[in-house]
Amino acid sequence: MEYKVTVATGTSKYSGTNNYIYLTLVGERGESERTVLDNPGLDFCRGAVDDYTVKSSADLGPLILVRLEKQKYWVEDNWFCRYVKVSIPGERRSYSFPCYRWLVGDKVIVELREGTAKKISDDTLPLEISHRTTELLERQKIYRWLAWAPGIQKCIDAKSEADLPQDARFDDEKRSDFEGSLQYALLELSLKKLALMFGKSWNDLEDFKRIFWKLRSPIAEYTMNHWKEDSFFGYQFLNGSNPRMISRCKELPSNFRVTGDMVQSSLIPTTTLKEELKKGNIFLVDQAIMDGIPANVIRDKAQHIAATLCLLYEHPEKGLIPIAIQLEQKPDKETPIFLPSDPPLAWLLAKMWVRHSEFQIFQVLSHLLRTHLVAEVFCVATLRQLPAVHPIYKLLAPHLRYTLEINCRSRTQLISSEGIFKRVVSTGGDGLLILAQRGYKVLTYRSLQPKFDFMDRGVTKIKDYFYRDHSMMLWDVIQNFVSGIVSLYYKSDREVEQDSEIQAWINDVAVEGFVDLPHFGLASELKTKEELITLLSMVIFTSTSQHAATNNGQFDWCAWVPNTPCTMRCPPPTDKDAVTMDMIMDTLPDISQSCMQMAITWHLGRAQPDAIPLGQYVEQYFTEPAALKVIDQFRKELKELEEHIIAQNEGQELPYLYLSPSRIENSITI
Repeated sequence: MEYKVTVATGTSKYSGTNNYIYLTLVGERGESERTVLDNPGLDFCRGAVDDYTVKSSADLGPLILVRLEKQKYWVEDNWFCRYVKVSIPGERRSYSFPCYRWLVGDKVIVELREGTAKKISDDTLPLEISHRTTELLERQKIYRWLAWAPGIQKCIDAKSEADLPQDARFDDEKRSDFEGSLQYALLELSLKKLALMFGKSWNDLEDFKRIFWKLRSPIAEYTMNHWKEDSFFGYQFLNGSNPRMISRCKELPSNFRVTGDMVQSSLIPTTTLKEELKKGNIFLVDQAIMDGIPANVIRDKAQHIAATLCLLYEHPEKGLIPIAIQLEQKPDKETPIFLPSDPPLAWLLAKMWVRHSEFQIFQVLSHLLRTHLVAEVFCVATLRQLPAVHPIYKLLAPHLRYTLEINCRSRTQLISSEGIFKRVVSTGGDGLLILAQRGYKVLTYRSLQPKFDFMDRGVTKIKDYFYRDHSMMLWDVIQNFVSGIVSLYYKSDREVEQDSEIQAWINDVAVEGFVDLPHFGLASELKTKEELITLLSMVIFTSTSQHAATNNGQFDWCAWVPNTPCTMRCPPPTDKDAVTMDMIMDTLPDISQSCMQMAITWHLGRAQPDAIPLGQYVEQYFTEPAALKVIDQFRKELKELEEHIIAQNEGQELPYLYLSPSRIENSITI
């Protein structure tokens, strides 16, 4: 027998190899000759798709796996294999073996299962079952759980990205771009001799325009021009970088000493605060989670934090507007309530304090804790408990690409004791971990599902809440896709319950990943298809849409530093009449801190050059026509949603496009 074998090499830099590659076909009736793959000229160049002939003394029967071996030739040279395809000349039979892995080291062997997705119950041959077991045992040695810090979910056991296996690392182009982009941003600002002006305050608010140079965006410029407006301030709670904090206010908190008389001038004349509370037109942003968080000390100067309360009113003409702000959670008789009727600078500074707290909560909780670290739990569990042939592994793998490395880099470069947050953010250092621990303690599985999140916050009817509307549409499309895939491989609830690998996976997630979280609300076993579909939909939604909603706009909303300051250098005001422009400038981030805020939010929020949009599967793990048909339908529904969102935003002065499918990455890569 002669078999035609096609081998595809990766397309990224350094994917090719000059080492020896051997291949053996393994079928139900035996193995082929161990064949060195060597054509005239160069083999396995970057992006190459090479054809070879592999011989066998007899028909091997249905093929089960392909065995690849790499041996050193002069020097060690790693190789990234995309896939292997096998056909028999003159016959219709053909096989696909997805790989998408690095072969690292000398005399390394990788065995690839044929591409048809199979649960453990679908495998009947001893070789198939032993291959699953061996693969998982090897992965569990490589991918281990680690309690990075007490009181938060576990992560991958790696001190830095250098400890990760090559399969979890950035491609070389991605790594170069990631490491170079922040330096580029800082260099742009350094050329203006601003980034090194430590401790020096700006002279006035107009001075912040000096760092608007090459780093800019239309929404960042809109923010610069409109940030003082109350309606724009309210809009950001709906569609800004942290759109999950606002809740309906049914009655005023006992520690928020607002009276109807105080806010009457902000309401329409024919109503009262009591009536508007009943109608559901009053909303609250309560930043109590910030209360008592220790503030950072930057260059020997103590920074300051406030746990604010902000009352908002959905005005029939002006939209959502703030009507009262309190800058602490435990007020006394002297604690002021800031109002729109106050001296303009006092009201402006009070809003800045709210936005400053928003920066901390958005970065640490909404962004890091609720997307990056949630996705990492499922990433580690998937690698540990699901073999590559499992349909749920094939479903999730593209949505977990690069997540381990970006999270390792976050822990070492962003939020570590010597990281960027420690240098410029008011919660940097001990405060950041305490804030994360508080956020983790109240994290629930229910709140990660958008339908319940909006219901529980009482915001299902508020107008112009584009984040809510687009999230719900995306959830429906993602859930339809997940349901289609799951239904191909699980015909009943019983099949879910009896899948020992999927049960080991959910147990790893619930018991190991989300450790010490009794009220999280995720069971350690799955009993129905519906439970599995909902959970997988949440994982994909979190890794794609939810991350895009919090990450992609951070430069737009934070580049104009007074709108969302990363730190405050003076305590909150206690006397409305004492607020001056000098006080505001001494409170806002200094020149160097402003430059770093602008650079880091541009670095993290910009579109990635190698971004793979939601639903675009460059790595084709599924090979069956039925699964590919479900994927095609997913793409069709995403395209229709994209067209709807673009049409909705046409002509809008302030468009909301963060959840356009083409702008959502398929996984958390930044």
